[in-house]
Amino acid sequence: MLTIDAHLDLSWNALQWNRDLTQSVYKIRTQESGMEGKGRGVNTVALPEMRQGRVAVSFATVLARSTGHPVPHIDFQSPTQSYGIAQGQLAYYRALENDGQVRILCDSASLTRHIDEWLVWEAAGADVATAPPLGFVLTMEGADPIQTPSQLAAWHAAGLRLLGPTHYGPGRYAGGTGTELGLTELGVQLLGEMQRLGVVLDLTHLSDQAFWEAVKLYDGPVLASHQNSRTLVPQQRQFDDEQFKVIFERDGVIGAAFDIWMLKAGFQMGDSNADVSLETVVDHIDYVCQLAGNSRHAALGTDLDGGFGREQSPHDLDTIADLQKIPSLLSNRGYAESDISAIMHGNWLRLLQTAWR
Repeated sequence: MLTIDAHLDLSWNALQWNRDLTQSVYKIRTQESGMEGKGRGVNTVALPEMRQGRVAVSFATVLARSTGHPVPHIDFQSPTQSYGIAQGQLAYYRALENDGQVRILCDSASLTRHIDEWLVWEAAGADVATAPPLGFVLTMEGADPIQTPSQLAAWHAAGLRLLGPTHYGPGRYAGGTGTELGLTELGVQLLGEMQRLGVVLDLTHLSDQAFWEAVKLYDGPVLASHQNSRTLVPQQRQFDDEQFKVIFERDGVIGAAFDIWMLKAGFQMGDSNADVSLETVVDHIDYVCQLAGNSRHAALGTDLDGGFGREQSPHDLDTIADLQKIPSLLSNRGYAESDISAIMHGNWLRLLQTAWR
């Protein structure tokens, strides 16, 4: 079944982690064998496995924080540096497009043509060797690289269509995960520019304070690209039921994340993943569906290889191609084919088509 994954840090993996994503997951693992560092040698995502997994579209991030707390390869000393890194990540996606590996999707017409081509390919037998290019919708995880709110127009012209104002820590535009900070003055201005340009707001990583301020100020389409339930996993990174309900009311979509830290209550970094499976992911999908009373708002936003690998993913997931196991798991729980199709790709298609009218 065709799949849309709403959160993959592809350019960050390619450039900051020095992975050639045109090679297979297994070749990258071999290259990283013996390499020290979290997630090394246990990666799950590369372009060949995305084709095998029928990941026809993904929301591909640019990611470069500048919070005042530098961290190698992700959090930089100044917004100027973050801007440069993010521009390089954007250029990587364009280089993949120049090579015929991917398409950058920026409007409704290109999205429709792209999905139609994938449907024809799948109906013809789904030979991976003849798969169409992968489709990328460009998103930014944390707006720190945007030097001023007025610069958003240039990013939009370059293809950026989705934006999460913050990531971990005290972002330049809003408080993020691990903080109790709201929107900054720059953040208020940025939301106004997003509204004007039609850039969709990704609420993921916003602190509770910033979340409620943002949904009051911004009345365009919203989503939570990679977000699980605080009821099931009680920690600040997750959203509570009232936050989910606001997203439902706005006809938004919530992508289930695959990081075990977000799937299992009490998980500590380094714990075994033996008792966490793709069924656990389906628990979070099902929670959203039961809370909403329908399947209209649940989807996938895996965040696979988002600074971790197999060691912090469901134990029965080897590569991103294993997303194709999810439809049968949903079917076993009584979900109809139409609901499964909506969760796997249809809900994200609806959100994008609505936003791009």
